[in-house]
Amino acid sequence: MTDTVHAQADGRDEVLLETVDGVATITLNRPTRKNAMTVASWSLLGERVAQVRADPDVRAVVLTGAGGEFCAGADLGGAADGRHPLDRMGRFTDIALDLYEMPKPVVAKVDGVAVGAGCNLAIGADLVVATPRSRFSEIFVRRGLSLDFGGSWLLPRVVGMQQAKRLALLGEIIDAAEAERIGMVTWVSPEDEIDAVVTDLARRLADGPPVAMGLNKQMLHEAGTQTLAEALANEARSQVINFGTDAPAAKQAFLDKTDPVFEGRWQL
Repeated sequence: MTDTVHAQADGRDEVLLETVDGVATITLNRPTRKNAMTVASWSLLGERVAQVRADPDVRAVVLTGAGGEFCAGADLGGAADGRHPLDRMGRFTDIALDLYEMPKPVVAKVDGVAVGAGCNLAIGADLVVATPRSRFSEIFVRRGLSLDFGGSWLLPRVVGMQQAKRLALLGEIIDAAEAERIGMVTWVSPEDEIDAVVTDLARRLADGPPVAMGLNKQMLHEAGTQTLAEALANEARSQVINFGTDAPAAKQAFLDKTDPVFEGRWQL
């Protein structure tokens, strides 16, 4: 891939997007509010997610927050936009679904708080890297609310039903070590190392075979509702696609004792 840099310059700075050499970084940028999101900033996040999903040059995505915080969820003090709440929630849920179903690998880089919708925004990513000072909470019940942004579906799959009920019913705030122990976090990295760790991780993901990784994501997401026979049939179809895409380059590189270059293009 070529070394290219594309940055948004449209004046809408509450959700930033920068793409460098195939890695798109989406940054929630309301640091004075711990990146709590208004209706407008959620909508802008949806636009950014759709943009990177449609960009063929983007091979991996990093989702993070500015100012030493990830996301404090919805800004409960933000102004309503006059739409019916069902309309607002419909757009809100579309964003969660678009992010989860994105065929490209998504890494959540979490520092500081990830609570409420911000917690589910993080665990909806494929991999979560957090700092020791990170804190996670399904805080909804403490605000008289029930789970949203996919939490009722994500939590049991990520941490198991018992831990999901613990988090949802008590609204506890847990630290990064506990989040890693129960499976909400993939790795915990020191604050002064997390940028380098995530940069290296995103680079490795972006250099991987994009079609095969997208198929892996899709199959893993579907596995919970499939029989073994259905999963095996899905795997067979996926391998046929790979046979005509990046598998030939990997085979030749293996024979040549070189590193493969994956382009994600149909070769036949």
